[in-house]
Amino acid sequence: MQFITCKFGGSSLADASCIRNAISIIKSNTARRYIVPSAPGKRHAEDKKITDLLYAWHGMARQGLDASEPRNIIEERFGSLAHELGVSFDIRACLDEIAQCAGRDETPDYMASRGEYLNGRLLAEVLEAVFVDPAECILFKENGELDPATYERLGARLNGPGYFVVPGFYGALPDGTIQTFSRGGSDVTGAIVARASKSSLYENWTDVSGFCMADPRIVPDAKRIEEVTYRELRELSYMGATVLHDEAIFPVQEPGIPIQILNTRDPKNPGTMIVQKRIATSSVCGIAGRGGFSMFNIEKTLMNKEHGFGRKLLSIFEEMGVSWEHMPSGIDTISVIVTGKQGACHIGAN
Repeated sequence: MQFITCKFGGSSLADASCIRNAISIIKSNTARRYIVPSAPGKRHAEDKKITDLLYAWHGMARQGLDASEPRNIIEERFGSLAHELGVSFDIRACLDEIAQCAGRDETPDYMASRGEYLNGRLLAEVLEAVFVDPAECILFKENGELDPATYERLGARLNGPGYFVVPGFYGALPDGTIQTFSRGGSDVTGAIVARASKSSLYENWTDVSGFCMADPRIVPDAKRIEEVTYRELRELSYMGATVLHDEAIFPVQEPGIPIQILNTRDPKNPGTMIVQKRIATSSVCGIAGRGGFSMFNIEKTLMNKEHGFGRKLLSIFEEMGVSWEHMPSGIDTISVIVTGKQGACHIGAN
């Protein structure tokens, strides 16, 4: 039998009602066995995400300040979830353990990862599932890159009957120190689990029905993208389409595991399927954009006739430690686009 990995975002696990809905989705298909939860998201516009509360707790602890306020909010959130879902979950004991490490590390990675950890523990109780701690089997190299040994080690932990819950967002360095992915990195964890478990499909459950051909906040009637390739998606994600983390395709691209973006609020909607290859049905796949760039424009007559001009130009950026994002050009013009922070830094320095 072929199995499915399901990742649920924070908005899909924000309260007990959302979690019940996610459980219903999981149990509606017996192939759904590998579950990757994010930390609980906002319940309403004025609410705070659990991850943000944990960042605040870490900051206060590092400064020697009283962090009881964020801790109490977290305890209330998880305590209420456990009560409403009818499971026994000693959140206070978990938070006591977290408090002992709250100000220990300079980086907030350990604290930031605890939202996924706690939600994973809770979800495992509800599903009566095997809980798999990513700190024990999702491995990072010293330079922060994912260690390929992860797939074999994690795969060995995902054998057997029943459900397996693997919290998103984090793993561990060789010395055991917790390391997180960038924000939204639970999407990457889901892809890693899909590959390690040899799943036939990676379902990414969120609060929208896939990708649209344009930002629906700008184009209200933008059409849904039914199918897109890994390469096309990476371009769209990099340029501002935020439904899926732009690094989530790497683990599944080589084995060719498709990703399906689905909506927990509209589970029958087919969403968007992300595949290795597709038959193009239109000349435009999608339109995305983001700000925060600086552009350097260079003009020179007969630039196109001068051998090595582009190389010499980029060597200047290399010497200054600036990476370029895009380089459109004309016959006598060339533009080098860099992230705004890099551009502002070097303009200010000169």
